[in-house]
Formats: sequence, structure tokens, C-alpha cells
Amino acid sequence: MPTPTEVVALLKAQRIRHVRLYDADHAMLLALAKTGIQVTVSVPNDQLLGIGQSNATAANWVARNIVAHVPATNITAIAVGSEVLTALPNAAPILVSALKFIHSALVASNLDDQIKVSTPHSFSIILDSFPPSQAFFNRSWDPVMVPLLKFLQSTGSYLMLNVYPYYDYMQSNGKIPLDYALFRPLPPNKEAVDANTLLHYTNVFDAVVDAAYFAMSYLNFTNIPIVVTESGWPSKGDSSEPDAIVDNANTYNSNLIKHVLNNTGTPKHPGIAVSTYIYELYNEDLRPGSDSEKNWGLFDANGIPVYTLHLTGADIVFANDTTNKTFCIAKRGADPKMLQAALDWACGPGKVDCSPLLLGHPCYEPDNVASHSTYAFNAYYQRMAKSPGTCDFKGVATITTSDPS
Repeated sequence: MPTPTEVVALLKAQRIRHVRLYDADHAMLLALAKTGIQVTVSVPNDQLLGIGQSNATAANWVARNIVAHVPATNITAIAVGSEVLTALPNAAPILVSALKFIHSALVASNLDDQIKVSTPHSFSIILDSFPPSQAFFNRSWDPVMVPLLKFLQSTGSYLMLNVYPYYDYMQSNGKIPLDYALFRPLPPNKEAVDANTLLHYTNVFDAVVDAAYFAMSYLNFTNIPIVVTESGWPSKGDSSEPDAIVDNANTYNSNLIKHVLNNTGTPKHPGIAVSTYIYELYNEDLRPGSDSEKNWGLFDANGIPVYTLHLTGADIVFANDTTNKTFCIAKRGADPKMLQAALDWACGPGKVDCSPLLLGHPCYEPDNVASHSTYAFNAYYQRMAKSPGTCDFKGVATITTSDPS
């Protein structure tokens, strides 16, 4: 993985202003100091039992991981555990205690107004989720959910929810259309309608968020906002996941960003934006499990975009890089024969002037097919005004924000 300094350099280059950490890594928090980036830190599940059983342990955690870093590092939230009710059910009885102990330590340090405390949930704790108006939390968790929601309400915090339309789509046995999962436009007769409220749903994401709102209202909590702490789409999968591809990942995340930034809200709460964290910044090539588990990232470990987000109509930009400083390079590890064939095409039918690649000319060195291909690919991409599809070359090229020259 990149160093904390490299991660922060990428965040700044892409003008990313909010980031969620899955722990409270000190080197990362130091690197984020004085950047203004809003940071959500996390209490890992393996530390939850100790914190939930001891006010002193919670106070020590806050002193080491929060007080030691603010105000230089702009910490705005603490995620206590991750999907505890489904991933670590034995810790469920002490979950609310853990939140209260962490919050008490923030109060003692005068940080409770600045830093909210909550815990991310898997959407699977919500049952009967469509139509959204019928949704309710799994009743077996009422002894946890009711005091948890009381805590969130009394502290002005929010419900943290992980929303994955990819898994809803995969598990629906064809009942959920791919376009509905990807925020693609649907004809009115294809929109899902909640028969109880007559609200129309054009995407899975909104339906899931509204199901959580209705589940809270079923327990008489109607004023707790929702923050989506994880959402995304994998760019690669194994043979059992044919829709885990770059185009779908790009479509989902691009449309998600536009949906959130447009302050569209949801049918139940129109105009109220649902703050959302994209899962995740980097691919995790060493992560165990299926191919898709390793490929949720927007970037590879070298900071090269896995794909370039479509954010402004037909233009292609990455994140908020409105200057569109993107370049086309040969993919690392690409088959040399495929690269050579693509290079031959670019210098022939593609009409790229490849004379600088000749012996004794400025771009001859380094003399290898990857470097020569990068020169030709990028020359073609720039000449074609970076239009969609002009940096592919049968899969051996990729877009980057780092100038290869």
C-alpha cells in the first residue's frame, strides 16, 4: 500500500475533502494534519469489547487517537466497530455502552460538538425492505437498536449504514434490473412504486436508504439523518460475477457521486442529501476471497486510476479534477505481444507520429515496448481530445492523472 504521505498527496490532488479510516492509524492521522480534510476514524471490532466494558479504556482510546491529533487533524466522526450486529454479534450487548463511553470522553475533552459518534450497520439488519414503507429492523436486535437510536438522537448524531446495490442485484435472481442498480435512467413503467406511499423509486440506493428511514420511524424515530459509510461497485470479479466489470463500476460510482452532489435526496426525503463514502480508495490485491473482494478501489496501489469517472456529461474527469489532466499509458503487466500489436496500430492506422521513438530520437529511451506504447497511446488519446473509448487499445491501456512524460 502507499505510504500515508502518498495517500494524502493523492487526496489533495483529487480535491477529496472527506475520508473514512478503518482504524485510527497515527501515521495516517499525522499525514492528514493541517490539510482540512474531514476525517472519520474507527474503533476496530477487535478493540470493541474492551472499550464497551470499561469507561477508562474508552477514555484512553480517545486520549491516544483523538485528543492527541485535534485540532491539527480535522476529525469529525468516530465509527465504533463495523457491522457489529452481523459480524460480531457477541459484542452487540456492549455496543451502546461503547458509544456512550467514547462520547463521555469527548464531552470531557470539550470535543462532543465537533465529533459525532455512531456505528456502521450492514443493510441486512433491515427486513422486508421493499416496498420501503414496510421495512423494519430485525426485531431480535430491538434491545440494541432502540437504545442506540435514542443515543444518536440525544447526541445529534446519525445512523451509519453500508449500502451495496451490487449485492442486492447479485442476490435478486434477476428480479432487480442492472440499470436499476446502476442509477441508469428507467422508463416510467419500469420504476418501482411503493404501493403504500405511491413514491416512485428509480434506483436501488434510494430504496435502501428510505427503507432505513421507514425502519427507524417504525420505532418512532423520525429525525435521525442517515450517512452511508460504504457504497461502491467492484471493477473485476471471477466467473460467477459477470457484472463486476470496469464499465459497471464506473457507471455506478459516477452516477452515485452525481446523485449525492445534486442534493436530490430520496423520495421520502427529497432535497436532503445523503452523505456517502465510496468504498474504496485503493484496490486490495492481497485481500483474501474472490476477485471482486480485491477490486473495489478507485485507484491501484500505485495511485493510477482503475477507471476515469464520468462526472460532467460527456466529458471525462476524475474526481473533481475539472482541468481534465489525464493521460493514457500502457497497463502494467500487459502482454508484450498485445502491446506491440496496439503500438503498431497507433503508429499505423491510428496516424500517430511515432518518429520520436526511432533510434537516436528523443523518446527512443527506454527502448521497450511498454514505454514506446505509452508514448503512442497517449499521443493518440490527446489527439482524440480524450474522448470516451480512446484509451483502451483492446484492454492494454489505462488512464492516469500522472504525466508519463
